[in-house]
Amino acid sequence: MEFSCTKKDFANSLQIISRAVSSKQQMPILSGIYLKADNNTLELQATDYEIGLIAKIHADITSPGQIVLSGRYLQEVVRKLPGEIVTFSFHREESIANIQSNQSKFTLLCMNPSEFPTIPFLEGDINFTIKNNILQNLIKKTVFACGTDESRPIFTGCYMEVNGITITMAATNMHRLAVKTETFNSPLGNIKIIIPSKTLNELLHIMTSEIPIDVHVSCSHNKISFAFDNIYMTSRLIEGSFPNYQKVIPKESSTKVKINTSEFSSAVDRVSLISRSNEYNIIRLSFSNGQVHISSNSPEIGNAEEIVSASVEGPEVNIAFNAKYITDALKNIDTEECSFALQQSLNPLTIREKGNDTFLYVATPVRTNH
Repeated sequence: MEFSCTKKDFANSLQIISRAVSSKQQMPILSGIYLKADNNTLELQATDYEIGLIAKIHADITSPGQIVLSGRYLQEVVRKLPGEIVTFSFHREESIANIQSNQSKFTLLCMNPSEFPTIPFLEGDINFTIKNNILQNLIKKTVFACGTDESRPIFTGCYMEVNGITITMAATNMHRLAVKTETFNSPLGNIKIIIPSKTLNELLHIMTSEIPIDVHVSCSHNKISFAFDNIYMTSRLIEGSFPNYQKVIPKESSTKVKINTSEFSSAVDRVSLISRSNEYNIIRLSFSNGQVHISSNSPEIGNAEEIVSASVEGPEVNIAFNAKYITDALKNIDTEECSFALQQSLNPLTIREKGNDTFLYVATPVRTNH
């Protein structure tokens, strides 16, 4: 096996692929990156059995072949090579790979490529194409609300329902809920699945094109795949039934508030400096008389308060929240103004973007002594 390619392409692909390299010691082969050189293409693969990644780059192939090398060391070596072209050769009888660039030369021990679980392409029950910026928006608006408790795996993923011409994604940790919907011109199919938040966060990291590109999505009952540019990603899905999140969305509200998103977000962030030392990070919000009064206190540190102008319609409401549940939502509001809908101090708060009914956020308040 022998090939040469640009260091830039090789290093970029390794950076992407390494996100799926397993850190567990039980299966050493999963700590490796699989390389296959053939037909002027270098294919790289990595998997931890939960996520699988494939990247392809152009290479000048002198001799085709396949090999598995330590993911950690291969990435570090290529990243630090001095030249613009990398020359790679492998001699099977010695089980050693030679990597050279300018005057720099490395040899790395190889693993048996026949032991590597190469990633098959998924033939899903439904297949559709979506622009990367639309998919990114669906993920960003929801994945932050996922839970982290591994004992309740259903809540560690995003629910995705494809229903004809709509895709709806929803995430909850039982204390907050984020829902985002997109509508398309033609039917995409019908399926209900739960995608691990880890998968979606990794997808956001590697889906970096600023120009809208097509992402080809394939879904089955237990797997999903995403293909774009020269990247292919597969992931296991979370088994189980997602709860009926529609039940927790408040149907009524007595107090409605309109407020500048960035002003309110900055104020909450400042006031919560005091409450962050507390396990529950509690801030108190009082909506009345054209303003929102934000406050927090800590017996060990002190207190903070700030007032932000707002349009408040309806009776005064005093309510308390985990500050993170408010700031996380505000970070994902794309409009200059957002709206709150409240009922009473122990009823959930609903946050929406101005003029946009496709995104909804619900936060459950915290019961306080005063």
